[in-house]
Order: sequence, then C-alpha cells, then structure tokens
Amino acid sequence: MASYRQFATVYDRLMENMPYADWLRFARTVWDRGQMPRSVVDLGCGTGNLSIPLAKSGFDVYAIDLSADMLTIGRSKWDESPRRALRESNGSIRWLQQDMREWELPEPVDTVISFCDCLNYLTEETDVEAAFRATFRALKPGGMFMFDVLPQQQLQRYAEQQPFTLDERDVAYIWTCEWDEATYEIEHALTIFARDEHDAAGRFMRIEETHVERAYESRWIVDALKRSGFARIERYADFNTVPLTNEAPPSAERLFFVAVK
Repeated sequence: MASYRQFATVYDRLMENMPYADWLRFARTVWDRGQMPRSVVDLGCGTGNLSIPLAKSGFDVYAIDLSADMLTIGRSKWDESPRRALRESNGSIRWLQQDMREWELPEPVDTVISFCDCLNYLTEETDVEAAFRATFRALKPGGMFMFDVLPQQQLQRYAEQQPFTLDERDVAYIWTCEWDEATYEIEHALTIFARDEHDAAGRFMRIEETHVERAYESRWIVDALKRSGFARIERYADFNTVPLTNEAPPSAERLFFVAVK
C-alpha cells in the first residue's frame, strides 16, 4: 500500500466536491443516538478535511495517515486556522504518520472513523483484519468504529463509465479504470496537469498516479469485525442513517459500518 506523494499537492483541489459535510453529519447522527465522544481518531485522514472541522467543533482528534506529505498539508491548514476560534472550541489535533494496519496510541479513545473508502485501499484480507484488530485494541470499552467502503457494484460502475476527465484553468486530468473480476480489484490510472504554485512563469507540472482498490463482500466485513472482537455491528448505505436489515441494494454507491467494542 503506497502512500500519496506528488498527488498530495493537488489533493484538496481535486477532492473539493467530496461529501465531507455528509460524512460529518452521518457520524454526528450516529453519535447522538449513544454517547457523544470526546476523543476521535480519523484513520486515513488525508489532508485533514474531516479532522479539522471535528477539532473546531471541540473534539480531541488524532489524525493518522501513512503519507507524510498529506499530514504536512493538513498540519499547515490547521496552523493557519484562526487561533482565537480554536482556543474557544477547546478542540485539538495530533498529526501522526502511521500505517492503518498496525497503528497505536498511548491511551484508548472513544471513537475511530475511517471514511472516503480508505479500507478499499487494503487489497489483502489479512491487511483489513489487521486494521480491524488494531482499531479494536485502540478503543475504550463501548467505543465505536465507523467506516465506509465502496461495494463491488460501484467499482464496476467506475470501470464502465470511464474515462473521466477534468479541464480547468489551473488543473486538468484524465482518469481511466480497469476492473479485474477475478480479484475484485480496480486500478485507477490518473494523469494530472496542475499549475505549479512555486513556478513564477505559471508552468504546469505533470503527475502520474496509480491507485488500486479492492471490494469486499458485506458479509465478509461483518464476519471479520466479529473475529476482531467487535460485538454490535450495524450496516448502512449512502449516508442513510437507518440501519439496513437486508443486503444493500445494487444501486448503493457507498456502504457504512458501525461496530462497537
């Protein structure tokens, strides 16, 4: 599992339309039904687009990511936030470079979230289970693990709908996908042209990225969570906060899991 490198420099620009507000709303709705946490781990935090608003809302956040470049950008964004507002919120962030398969903290936490299909980037079942076990160990008794994944049908839809393109004044890309039916894996190949902010002439830099994601069956995920020690597990689809009682419909674009220690 490779960490993001040059891609980190344009990540926020390309991801600005992602449903960050929906992820936060989903988490708060689930928390409101139980006990509101104080300490939250954002596992696979990227550049902090969920960590920062959580901290501004008063949570103590551990922002964990494998990519040092992503963490550097997130820390810069946090440091540039108005100091007075941050002091009044009483929230905090600790930025930590760790592998989600073997992460650990000095003390247990109330909640772990891992959104934006982070777990799809683990392409071996053993790696997913390792991440589940590490998360279970890091939670307090009664602590909650919340995450989402892209199902097989959604990865197949990406392959069917590709190529994807963007052409704007400061950034452009072409994104192609190749689906492997045998492994449930999709390979995303991106060629990105982005204006170099440090180039006085305004020239563009070219970034080549390859990302591989794997789909896992919902039943396997539930069983793996149980093997890792989690007791109560609920499933949701597409930010709907009513738990699923049956399998998600084939049209579901994103599946959510909430597991309690």
